[in-house]
Parts: sequence; C-alpha cells; structure tokens
Amino acid sequence: LREPGLNLRVVQLFRDPRAVHNSRLKARQALLRESIQVLRSRHRAEPRGPPRHQPPQQLLLPPGLLGGGGRAAPPQHRAEFFLGGALEVICQAWLRDLLLARRAPAWLRRRYTQLRYEDLVREPRAQLRRLLRFAGLPVPPALEAFVLNMTRGAAYSSDRPFLISPRDAREAIHAWRERLSRQQVRQVEAACGEAMSLLAY
Repeated sequence: LREPGLNLRVVQLFRDPRAVHNSRLKARQALLRESIQVLRSRHRAEPRGPPRHQPPQQLLLPPGLLGGGGRAAPPQHRAEFFLGGALEVICQAWLRDLLLARRAPAWLRRRYTQLRYEDLVREPRAQLRRLLRFAGLPVPPALEAFVLNMTRGAAYSSDRPFLISPRDAREAIHAWRERLSRQQVRQVEAACGEAMSLLAY
C-alpha cells in the first residue's frame, strides 16, 4: 500500500454471515476442501509460545452432530461441520480487518473502503459509482447496465454452485431467513456477532 510506484486501492466486500452460511451449505460439497484449508489457516495464524487463556470456540455444529455419548458425526453432517468452522474463522478475520481499519492512519483509510453485498444489491448503480469514484475510474454506461442486469434477473438462484448468471439478488439477501433453522441462525450470530455488529447486520 505504501509502494510509491503503485496506486493500490483495496475494496473489501462483506456479506451477512447468515447469508454466507446459507450459500456455503447449498454448495457444501464443492466447498469442502476449501473449508478444511480455511480451518488449517487458523492453526497457522495462532501465536506461538506459552498458551494464553482464550474463550472457548463457538463451533457451528449442525443439529445432531454428536449423538448420545459423544459419538462421531454421521457422514452427512461432517461437511456442515467443516463449513461452520470455516465460517467462524472467516468472521474472526473480518473482525481483525474491521478493527484494523478503524485504527488505521489517514493514508491507509484513503486507500481502503468497505462494501456490503446487501448495499450493492439494493443500490447497484449508486454503489458501482461510489466504487469507481474511489478507484479513480470512469463509469461506463455498459458497466452500469451490466450490474443492473446481474442483480435484477428473473430467477432467484441456480442449482449449480458458482454459476454466474442474472438473478434477482434482492431475493437472495433474505433467503437465509427461510432456509436456516433457528439453531443455525443462533450459532452464526454467536460465532460472528462482533463482526456483524460492526457491519450493522
């Protein structure tokens, strides 16, 4: 960021962790390997030296993960276990980033901005203009038309993970309310609460 030969700008995209968890569950098999790698990154990032007291982790456990007597998870729940643990690591990283941005010096704040997915979906043109203005780039009309088309499509979603297509993204931002159980919502909010509060979720 301080390299004089670069004009680097950072846009950090956030999304409601409940919606993230819902999307990740939908693509659980496709994201299984990625989730395990994210969980491993937690151990690499932990400080070395004498152990310090830390609060217990709020693992996002699927219902019935542990049977009576602490038996191992059934195979169908293991993917959800890894996805939930990965989301917890992601939320912890978000929290570190958010706190760093709040304490950042002016030169860093000028080169960093945040964007909530929900704001982009609700106001695609306004948020696109804000981002391009931040980056010092023009706003081509074709790009405005593209972002509007991609967020105002006729369909809600696709059954194929990672298929990029026009969809009604306004429906997608609330889909977690219908698809996650109360327990899942409570677990996400417990694991990601501090970051959610800073992001006004």
